[in-house]
Amino acid sequence: MAEISPKVLCQPDGTLGRDTAVQENPNNRTPVDNLTLTYTNTDFTFSLYKELALKNTDGNVVFSPFSISTALAILSLGARSNTLEEILEGLKFSLIETPEADIHRGFGHLLHMLSQPGDQVQIRTGSAMFIEKHLQILAEFKEKARVLYQAETSTIDFQQPHEAKKNINDYVSKQTQGKIKELISDLDESSLMVLVNYIYFKGKWNRPFDPHDTFESEFHLDKKRSVRVPMMKIENLTTPYFRDEDLSCSVVELKYTGNASALFILPDEGRMQQVEASLQPETLRKWKDSLRPRKIDELYMPKFSISTDYSLENILPQLGIRKVFSTQADLSRITGAKDLRVSQVVHKAVLDVAETGTEAAAATGFKVVFLCRKFISMTVRFNRPFLMFISETDTQITLFLAKISNPK
Repeated sequence: MAEISPKVLCQPDGTLGRDTAVQENPNNRTPVDNLTLTYTNTDFTFSLYKELALKNTDGNVVFSPFSISTALAILSLGARSNTLEEILEGLKFSLIETPEADIHRGFGHLLHMLSQPGDQVQIRTGSAMFIEKHLQILAEFKEKARVLYQAETSTIDFQQPHEAKKNINDYVSKQTQGKIKELISDLDESSLMVLVNYIYFKGKWNRPFDPHDTFESEFHLDKKRSVRVPMMKIENLTTPYFRDEDLSCSVVELKYTGNASALFILPDEGRMQQVEASLQPETLRKWKDSLRPRKIDELYMPKFSISTDYSLENILPQLGIRKVFSTQADLSRITGAKDLRVSQVVHKAVLDVAETGTEAAAATGFKVVFLCRKFISMTVRFNRPFLMFISETDTQITLFLAKISNPK
């Protein structure tokens, strides 16, 4: 959620460039293909993750990089000059290599693919702009947001902040099936626009855990501290697996029924920081390319529900996105005047992992016969801090990234 407020310095500027006009044409192949956009988004994901993890070294981290990047891409539709460049470069795009219009078409194509109805996995993502009823928004900005990002627009009275807050929070709660009940805790009367992006994911494990096998067990926070958690267990599981000896971690993929999977990274004891430091698109690609079906005799996974909320106006400047929060912001493609800045960027995420599957908000399995000698036995225990990626299979886009430091 990005909250846009009037700037202290107002400089009327009625011009609006049309050099980046974009047309909706779902039949044409997008110039930014999915692999390129996925790679770029992964780069942004890990840069943002490292900043979030740095702020809370021992805590849980859970966020939707795709939700945040989509919201920033919509905001960039209203930006010009250095403000525009900072946002897109912060998202890891190079305007020299990729024209702005192509970036937006790429996002639009990706959103179109994710919005296709699926029988098994629920993925709902969308955007909405709540605009002060007296604010005149340029038709071109509104139209681009609608055509490319399916962003809904509604007017709201920010002079009634309590009512405005309730309307926005009710909208997000409804779109995320009640998982995120209060996105906004306070609103300023000077607010002029609130941009919201939400994502909701619900998937059932291709091979669910049996609730009768769940038991109380130790989860080791570090060498000295542990907590008791409900530990799920599954036996004789054949699933994609990779042992990364270079980074001292095990990689396990658990598939959902349908077009999604979860990748779990289990660093050896004391190796989490080494793995985190090595997170980059090439690392994720290596893990995915190296996965091979492997029979796991026993796999233990904590059952958990974690949530986080972040004020990203304090984080995004570390990625080079600064001007949009200052009096030097140029968001003149929204209203035609340089009198707006972003005052607040709020991101909340919830992640539930249970025996049947995963439910998350932020706002086809296959059978392989594995041949091995009978005396080879393998057990994987997620009983210490680990990472979890949830991605959509066709696009390979990371919908959620979490670090589970404490399942409780």
